[in-house]
Amino acid sequence: MEQYIQDFITYLRNIKGASLNTLQAYHHDLKKLQGFLETQELDKITNLNETGLNSFILFLEKEGLSPSSVSRNIASIKAFTLYLLKKGILKEDPAERIKAPKIQKKTPQIIKTSLVEKLLNQPDTKTKKGIRDKAMLELLYATGMKASEIISLRISDINLKARIIICNEKKERVIPFGKSAYQALQTYLDIRCKEPASQTEEDSDILFLNSSGQKLSRQGFWKIIKSYADMAGIENINPSSIRHSFAAHLIDNGADLESVKEFLGHSDIATTQMYLTQRNKNAREVYLNTHPRA
Repeated sequence: MEQYIQDFITYLRNIKGASLNTLQAYHHDLKKLQGFLETQELDKITNLNETGLNSFILFLEKEGLSPSSVSRNIASIKAFTLYLLKKGILKEDPAERIKAPKIQKKTPQIIKTSLVEKLLNQPDTKTKKGIRDKAMLELLYATGMKASEIISLRISDINLKARIIICNEKKERVIPFGKSAYQALQTYLDIRCKEPASQTEEDSDILFLNSSGQKLSRQGFWKIIKSYADMAGIENINPSSIRHSFAAHLIDNGADLESVKEFLGHSDIATTQMYLTQRNKNAREVYLNTHPRA
C-alpha cells in the first residue's frame, strides 16, 4: 500500500496542485490507515474493503479522536479510494457507503473590539521584532486571513499604494486593508527590504521572516499571538479568534455577507452566515440587558 499512497500524494501535488498542509494531512491519515491494516494483515491493496475501513474508523473513535478528526480521516480515505478506482486499481469503491459522523458546529469565539485594540498595541515598535509583529497583528485583523496565509505572504503579493493583498492559497482573492495596517506595513517594509541577502532564494520574497531569516512556522506564529495575548490579559485566543472577530466586527458595522464571504474566501455563504447568527445573539443580549421591561 505504501507505493499507492505515495503515488496518490504525487498526484495531488503535481496534478491537483494541493497545498503542503493538505498533502501532509492526507499522508498522515493514510499512513495511519496503512498501519492499522497491517495489524489486521489487510494491508494489500486488493484486501481493501468496507469492513476493514469501518474497523479502522471504529478504532479511531475508540482512540478518542474528535468527530472532526474522524471526518477528516474519512475524507482522506474517500479521496484515496476514488483515485484507486479511477486508476483501475480497484474495481469497486470500498469507501462509497461510509459516512462521516455528525459534527456539532462550535460557536466562533469573538473578541471585543476594545480587547483587539489592546492586543494590537502590545508589540514594542522600538524594536525590529516589535515592528514586524505589529505589522503581522494589524494585517491579521485588517484582512481576516488564516495563519497559513499570513506566514506564506510574499512582498510581491502586496500593493501598498492600492492597499490590497492578493491571496493565492486556494483560489485567488483580493483583500483590502485599512490605514492602521498600511502604516504598520509601510514601517515594517522599510526595514524588511534592508534585510541582508542571507535568506534562501525561496525565502527571499517572504514578507514575514523569523530571527534566522527564514519563513515563520505556524507554531512560531501561534507563539507570537499567544505571548501578546498573555501580555494583554486575553485568554483562549488564537489566530482563528482574530479571523472570526474580523468577520463579526465587519457585519456588526453593516458589511454585507457576500463581501465578507469574499474576504474570507468561503466557498459557501452559509459558512459566513454563522457570524450573522452571532450578531443576532448579541443583539438579543443587549435587548435583555437594557430594555426596562425585558
